Amino acid sequence: MLLTIPELFSAEQVSQIRQKLETAEWVDGRVTAGHQSMLAKDNMQIPEGHPVAKEVGEFILHTLSQNLLFVSGALPMKVFPPLFNRYSGGQSFGTHVDNAIRHVKGTSHRVRSDLSATLFFSNPEEYDGGELIIEDTYGIHSVKLPAGHMVLYPSSSLHNVRPVTRGARVSSFFWIQSMVRDDSARTLLFDLDNVIQQISAGDVNSPNAVKLTGIYHNLLRRWAEV
Repeated sequence: MLLTIPELFSAEQVSQIRQKLETAEWVDGRVTAGHQSMLAKDNMQIPEGHPVAKEVGEFILHTLSQNLLFVSGALPMKVFPPLFNRYSGGQSFGTHVDNAIRHVKGTSHRVRSDLSATLFFSNPEEYDGGELIIEDTYGIHSVKLPAGHMVLYPSSSLHNVRPVTRGARVSSFFWIQSMVRDDSARTLLFDLDNVIQQISAGDVNSPNAVKLTGIYHNLLRRWAEV
C-alpha cells in the first residue's frame, strides 16, 4: 500500500524546521547506505545523532504519534529515528531496495523495515527533478509532494530518486516496523478501519460499527506481533 499523509506540518512549521536543518553539518549520504545502495546513492545527509537531527526527529515522531491516518495505515511498533537528506546539482539515488534490518546507531536497537517514509521539506516548485519513483505490483508511481506532506510505501519496493537538476530537494526519511508485517494484511485492516470511521461518523452507536470493530480487533489479534 502506498499512502500519502497530507499536511503533517504546516507551512510555518516547515519553515522553522528548514531553518534548523540549514544550521546543521551535511556529509556524504553514503554513510548510511548498504553495499548495494552505496553504489547508487549520491546525496548529502545530516549525520545520525547530530543534535539538530535529534531535535527535529523527535518533533516528527511526536507529530506522527498523534496523526490518526499514520497510525491507522502503519500500525507502528517501532520507528527508526528520522534521518535528513538533500539532493542538488544533479544528485540522485538509483534503483534499490532498503535494507531489511536497520540498526539504530549507538544503541542495541534494531528496526525491521516494513514501511519506508519520505517527508518532504521542499515544495515542488523549488526544484526540478527529484521525483521519488516507487515500483510495486500495481505499476510505477512518481511521488513529488508539497512541503509538510509525507508518503509511506512498503520497504520491499524497488524505488529511486530522479536527479535534481535545479534547486534542492530537502526531506526526512526513515523506516517503520509495523505490528502487522504483511502489507496485504495491513491494507485490509486500514480499509476496514476507514469503513468503521465512516459508519461511526453517521451514527456513533451504530450496531454495524460495533460488529465491524470486533472483526477489526480479532483480525489485528490474529496478525499483530507485539
